[in-house]
Amino acid sequence: MAKVSIGLRGWRFEESEVFTDDGEFKPLDEMPADSRDRLVRLTRLVDQPCDACYLVYGEEDVERCTQAAIVYGEPGEEILLCDAHEADFLYWYREAGGKAHRGTERFRDAFHEWFDDGGRAPEGYGGLDHVETDPAELPSLPDPQEIHRRLNEDFDGRRIDLRERYDGESDDGESDDEDVDLDDVDLGTDYPSR
Repeated sequence: MAKVSIGLRGWRFEESEVFTDDGEFKPLDEMPADSRDRLVRLTRLVDQPCDACYLVYGEEDVERCTQAAIVYGEPGEEILLCDAHEADFLYWYREAGGKAHRGTERFRDAFHEWFDDGGRAPEGYGGLDHVETDPAELPSLPDPQEIHRRLNEDFDGRRIDLRERYDGESDDGESDDEDVDLDDVDLGTDYPSR
């Protein structure tokens, strides 16, 4: 199957991981964790303004901001962009050192700082060619309240009581510290640090 973007371009999902054979969203607990996390995050992002527009116009003039159409980065550190500002992001990422921040907690902040300091793509800098499909062919994103309800209703996960004292045994009943001799550990040794 193909990869598709849902709601916003950028994050791509393997169709078989998120859709049933009937073209509906799979139950969240049947999706791989990364796909589920991104899909849940998308429900909060689809109506948000472009980050670059927001930096230009600010809170006082937020109605002038263009709605985001593209998402880059990891959930929680994502950058939202409109079509007009995608080239700025791509230039920053490819040519102005943005790639060094990939996957870090500074990804979004680094782009914001660069853009806020006047960083822009040169005139005519090319963006990406996106293959557009009819959005009506894809089901709409689930309602955020529906996702929250689904996530909390049939929780089958293993509960761990953190108040219990560690007894030194692993789940298979064998001791985890059989071969550890703590008499040989010198806690006063200075170890190199970064």
